[in-house]
Amino acid sequence: MRRVVVAPDSFKGTFTASDVAAAMSRGLRSPDSGGRIVVDECPVADGGEGTADALTRSLGGRSVAARARDPLGREIESGFTVLGDGETAVVETAAASGLTLVPPEERDAVAASSTGTGDLVVAAAQAGIRTILVAVGGTATTDGAHGAIGAIEAAGGIGRARLIVLADVDTVFEDAAVVFAPQKGATDDQVRTLTARLADTAEALPRSPMGIPRTGAGGGIAGGLWAQYGAEILSGADYVLDAIGFEPRLVSAEAVLVGEGRLDRQSLDGKIVGRILERATSAGRPCHAIVGSCRLTRAELDRAGFASVRSASSQGEIEAAARSILQD
Repeated sequence: MRRVVVAPDSFKGTFTASDVAAAMSRGLRSPDSGGRIVVDECPVADGGEGTADALTRSLGGRSVAARARDPLGREIESGFTVLGDGETAVVETAAASGLTLVPPEERDAVAASSTGTGDLVVAAAQAGIRTILVAVGGTATTDGAHGAIGAIEAAGGIGRARLIVLADVDTVFEDAAVVFAPQKGATDDQVRTLTARLADTAEALPRSPMGIPRTGAGGGIAGGLWAQYGAEILSGADYVLDAIGFEPRLVSAEAVLVGEGRLDRQSLDGKIVGRILERATSAGRPCHAIVGSCRLTRAELDRAGFASVRSASSQGEIEAAARSILQD
C-alpha cells in the first residue's frame, strides 16, 4: 500500500480546500491505482480564507454568527468560529474585510476599511473567548488595521482576550501597498497614497511595525494589531500545519500532493504550499502540485524542489491530474 497525504489550499474564488482535496483523492483512488493507494485528506490554509475550516476539521468547533461592517462600511451578517476547546476563536479577515465581499465595479482600494474585522474581534471577546486567532488574508483593504482598531476602541477594547495573528506572507508593513494593493484594484497613484498612509499610521501607533516581518499581512492589519494590542504574529501556514498534526502524517506517507489557485513567487514566501514543500524536502518526501495556474519558470520550479507541477481548472481536471501522478 502507498500512503499519500493530500494537502491543498483553496483555489480562491473557485473551489474550497476540501473540494480540491476530494477531487485529488478521487484521482488517486481511481482504478489505475489498483487499490494500492491510501489517501490522507488534509485540506489546509495559511492564515487566509479557509483557516477556520482547516482547524475545525482537526480540532472541532462551531460557527457563531455576528454582525459586522464590510470593507465599504455596510452592515452584513458575518461571524467567527469557536474551536473545540471553547476558549479559542478564529476570526478570518476575509469574513468581513474580504475582497470578495465587494463587487468588482464597487472596489475602492483607498476607501476600503478593516472596520469589520474589528467588529468580529470585539464580538469574539464579548463572547468570553480567551485567545482570538486573527487569520489575515484575502482583504480588500490596505489600512494598517486603522479601521479595526477604531472599531475595537469604540467598543471599549477586548478586555483580557489575547490576539494572535496568523499571517499568510512575510511582507513588512511598509511594503503592504506596493506588494498587494494592485491585486485589490489600486492604481499606481493609489499605491503611493496608501504607502504614505501606512507610514502615517505607523507613526501614530504606540510602537512602529515598520521593518517587522509579517506585519504587512492583510494590508497591514497584522502590523496594526501587533503595535496597538501586542498581538503575536505567527506564520499561519506553520500554525495550521502544527495544529493539525501534519508532520507525523507526512513522515508516515510516501508522498504529498499540494495545490492552490495560482503558483507564483509569493507561494514560496510564507504561504502554505511553500511551507509544505520545505517540510517535504526535509523529510525526503516528493512534493507534487496541482494548481489553477503556474507563474513560475521551469528553472524556478526545479530550484524550489517540486517533484511535478500540473495545471487544472476544473474538479474533473484536478482529478485527472492526480490520476496521472500515479504514472510518475
